[in-house]
Amino acid sequence: MKEYFVDLHIHIGRTRSGRAVKITGAKSLTFSNIIRHARDYKGLNMIGVIDSHSPEVLDEMEELLKAGELQEHPKGGLNYGGMSVILGCEIEINDESTQGPIHVLCYLPTLQKMRTFSDWLANHLKNIHLSSQRVYVSGHVLQKKVKELSGIFIPAHVFTPFKSLYGKGVRNSLAEVFDADLIDGIELGLSSDTNMADQLAELHRYTFVTNSDAHSLAKIAREYQKIVMAEPSFKELGLALSKAEGRGIRANYGLDPQLGKYHRTVCADCLTYSPVFDEACSVCGSDKKIKGVADRILELRTSEGNNYERPPYIHQVPLEFIPGLGPKMLEKLMNHFGTEMAVLHSVPFDSLKQVIPEKTAITIDKARKGQLVFHAGGGGKYGKITD
Repeated sequence: MKEYFVDLHIHIGRTRSGRAVKITGAKSLTFSNIIRHARDYKGLNMIGVIDSHSPEVLDEMEELLKAGELQEHPKGGLNYGGMSVILGCEIEINDESTQGPIHVLCYLPTLQKMRTFSDWLANHLKNIHLSSQRVYVSGHVLQKKVKELSGIFIPAHVFTPFKSLYGKGVRNSLAEVFDADLIDGIELGLSSDTNMADQLAELHRYTFVTNSDAHSLAKIAREYQKIVMAEPSFKELGLALSKAEGRGIRANYGLDPQLGKYHRTVCADCLTYSPVFDEACSVCGSDKKIKGVADRILELRTSEGNNYERPPYIHQVPLEFIPGLGPKMLEKLMNHFGTEMAVLHSVPFDSLKQVIPEKTAITIDKARKGQLVFHAGGGGKYGKITD
């Protein structure tokens, strides 16, 4: 068994028409740039590429297979020079059983099964080329289709106030919209962590995953997990989510929830912290609020949140959040130490301060030790470091 770094929620860029990005700029969010950046710059061993259902993306994968840059793994997934690529898509459910839209993640083991799934989806949504499209079937029907194709089904960023299971989708329980036995894991999202999520007893049975939901190269691996597997393949990922045969998540890495965009309740108009949901904003008088993840979890709480049989959740501060650390300094760090993960977690403090200003190195070191103070985010605005 080995440990692998995994981020299962990375989006491909889109043009205004919804087509996958085809330009060749080094920073564009093409499939080719994503896999190269995730492996060589971020240091990941397995990634999930959302939007793999798009015909253009499927065609690009086929081209890379023919060119020999990708190889299909016999146990599922695509191999890119030692990194595994898992084919996934994000879909929106919103039917008579839901209170509002819910995003879910569906992963398929092979290119052929993703093509089959794409063909099926095309008959149940308006634009197969777009990301996170509403599918006009129930959650139960979608789950059964994914399982028919030997896939993995995970509700996405489940607490965020918009387009999520608990944020908008249900009153109290996931059983209102899904078959609880056909869920393979729960994606926490940027504004919550294990201790917060485990306050819902119905989630104790599921593996928690922490993914970036990246819409840019820089955001890849802002959240990820360390998974123990025999090798990086789709089959092994499934075993890990089931905690079977010695596989499983060894650690979750994610933002301190206060850095997330929706951690606390704020006024929808001026984003002032507004802890009482049914009172007008004390600053602008608006009665419109965006409920924070922390407050929503308190509403739903059925357990004390005692890290129920969980791996450690390790709070991290991505380098883009570090004050004063701009693109040139980041490039210098990568040139010296290889990957962002190495800088965040393993490069000695003395080595850091030989490459970057000591003040910045101290901030990175404080982030590692959990010694930073944050101004919590809310209403779509990220939190920030205040000390």
